Amino acid sequence: MIVRNCSGGIVFSDDKVLLVCNDKQEWGFPKGIYKKESGSSLSDFAKERVKTETGASVRVIAPCGKTNYEFYSVTRRKPVHNNISWFVMEASDDECRAVPDTGTIDCKFVEVTKALDEITYSQDKSLLMMAYQKYRESTKA
Repeated sequence: MIVRNCSGGIVFSDDKVLLVCNDKQEWGFPKGIYKKESGSSLSDFAKERVKTETGASVRVIAPCGKTNYEFYSVTRRKPVHNNISWFVMEASDDECRAVPDTGTIDCKFVEVTKALDEITYSQDKSLLMMAYQKYRESTKA
C-alpha cells in the first residue's frame, strides 16, 4: 500500500466557501500531496496549493483536523491511503480560476449552505461545517 500525506485548505470569503472540481466531476476542497523534503510546513504547503490550483490569495486561520481515505490505483496496481491535514483559510476576495494542469478543472466560491449540496463526499460536508464554525469564531474577534 502507498501511504501519502496531503494538506489542503477550506477557504472562506464572507459566507462563501471555495470549491474545486476534479476531472472525475468530484467537488471538494483544494489539496495536494505534501513532500516533507520541500521544507515548507503543512499549513504553508496548503496555502501554496490553494494558490496553485485556484489563484486565490489566502491566509491561514487555524488547523481544522484530519481526514483520510483509501482507493485502488489502477495505474500503480496498488491501494493508496491518503492522510490529509486541513486548514481553515480566508481569501482576500472571492476571485478564483481553475488551473487544469493541477487537476482542477473548475472552481468557484459558493454560499456555505449551497456548498453542502454540491460537495461530493459526506466526509467533506462534515469538514465544511467544522471549518465554518472555526471561521465564524475567528471573525468575531
